[in-house]
Amino acid sequence: MRILISNDDGIEARGLEALVKALTKEHTVIVSAPARQQSGMAHALNVGRPMELLKGERLCRQYGIEAWAVDGTPTDSVKLYLEAIAEEKPDVVISGINHGANLATDILYSGTVGAAMEGILHDISSFAISLDMDSTISYEEAAEIFAAHLDRILAEEKQPLFWNINFPRAFQGGRPQFVFGRQGKRDYHNAFQRELREDGRVFYTVAGEIFDTDKSKPTDIYAVEAGYIAVTPLMVDLTDYMELEKKLNR
Repeated sequence: MRILISNDDGIEARGLEALVKALTKEHTVIVSAPARQQSGMAHALNVGRPMELLKGERLCRQYGIEAWAVDGTPTDSVKLYLEAIAEEKPDVVISGINHGANLATDILYSGTVGAAMEGILHDISSFAISLDMDSTISYEEAAEIFAAHLDRILAEEKQPLFWNINFPRAFQGGRPQFVFGRQGKRDYHNAFQRELREDGRVFYTVAGEIFDTDKSKPTDIYAVEAGYIAVTPLMVDLTDYMELEKKLNR
């Protein structure tokens, strides 16, 4: 298969390289990723600003692949490759492996998920993969597990997939198990930290402590905390069909 890999941590991120290393064994891999860290960019797209395109020299040289560093967002990286660079459409888009989980409502802010979303908008099966920041599982181990299951996952499905996948801190029972679950709800206490500088200027930094308002079974948060690989099927259609049906049937 032809696989396009992107992320939001930047082209030199360890998680991206782990995917390259695992997937080049049996597949044709292309990388198009942000030139630098772009976390929290969701599905943001640069409009009207020229974006520099640079060759990912180290990945090209080390793995013998096509690799591009884009001076833009995760979405820019995927969209630019698919619409302006690619001579052949990839079979799969994979975003990650992200440094830190993308669970519950954090999905809405995630650049990792945003890059995968661009893939599914082009009718390509797309996966956003993340690894808990304090995980005992390495990027390399997570990448190998995903690579080993990819062919079977795609063979079982007839329609393009859009899945958000999160690896836990440690595996339940010492072995990887995939569990499907819905998106939970997550917020943060003290989300903004205020800083008053000597010159009188005021700055705020996004931070805070995680506060989960819904991590019941079978949410993605529940699965990861229980030691499973959480899989949440996503969609890009934001239509509230129940409300729409009520309005149409008045």
